[in-house]
Amino acid sequence: MKRFLVIQTAFLGDVILATPVFSELKRIYPDCEIDVVVRNGNQSLLQNNPSINNIFVFDKSKTKISAILEILKKTRKNKYDEVINLQRYLSAGLIALFSSSKKRIGFNKNSISFIYTKKVPHSLENGQHEVERNLSTIAHHKPNKLVKPTLYPSEKDFENVQKFKKEPYYCIAPASIWFTKQLPEEKWIELIQLLTRKGKVILLGGANDLKLCETLRFKSKRNVLIAAGELSLLESAALMKDALMNFCNDSGPLHIASAVNAPVRAFFCSTVPSFGFGPLSDDARVIEVDTKLSCRPCGIHGKTACPYEHFKCAKMIEINSENLNI
Repeated sequence: MKRFLVIQTAFLGDVILATPVFSELKRIYPDCEIDVVVRNGNQSLLQNNPSINNIFVFDKSKTKISAILEILKKTRKNKYDEVINLQRYLSAGLIALFSSSKKRIGFNKNSISFIYTKKVPHSLENGQHEVERNLSTIAHHKPNKLVKPTLYPSEKDFENVQKFKKEPYYCIAPASIWFTKQLPEEKWIELIQLLTRKGKVILLGGANDLKLCETLRFKSKRNVLIAAGELSLLESAALMKDALMNFCNDSGPLHIASAVNAPVRAFFCSTVPSFGFGPLSDDARVIEVDTKLSCRPCGIHGKTACPYEHFKCAKMIEINSENLNI
């Protein structure tokens, strides 16, 4: 029986896009055991995942050294056949190094990639989807090239959101960690005013997004429902799955939609889908400015403000039924 440890200690979306690695390893080796290391707050995403045996939480509220030592204390005794590191930061590389496994696989962009017994090229410029990049770390096991990510909301998760589903509805997740990845307020307001002529609108997000959602409801002058801060990640997935359409930035909720094959329209402002983080749902469309801007993309991850102060990549996006294909 093979034992694998997979490390992905980045953000919500990164964990979701790692799930094809779990499912493919389990498909190839049905009897294998797969343990996963994720950052604190993301462990709930992997609940009910049939491919995973144990989830270890990398607690970033602690010092890096203490967090690393805590993970190693739990994992070293398991004698993994392979450790697969999907994260390119030093801390994740150190976990792989001291894991006690003789086979350590990771991307060549990790700052200590020399510790890997198998280094895998990583590029944002070759048009690969992030799922394909992740699966390339297990290419020696012959996985499928592109596999959809998966989340597994429970029956209870679906029951808990049933109260929102009494009439047809749209979901909007308006927030992003990065300013230049987030569609501006005025565009969300346009969208809310358009959608409320067609059905019910529900605003999603975490507790930190509640203020933005309240602002959008007030300024749009529409009777929209706010579920931000009320639902767990898997409850949000259960709600998005049955929506008429979901609207997101280039951010975590986009990948939640992909992982339950929910219809989605993804707004890409300063970033571009060629980086490899586009939607994978059957009914998916990227919405972006149709004019070529010399300043776009201005970075891989987004910025706290538009470097040129005009934010044309977002403000020039058209909000209408034809452009959104709804």
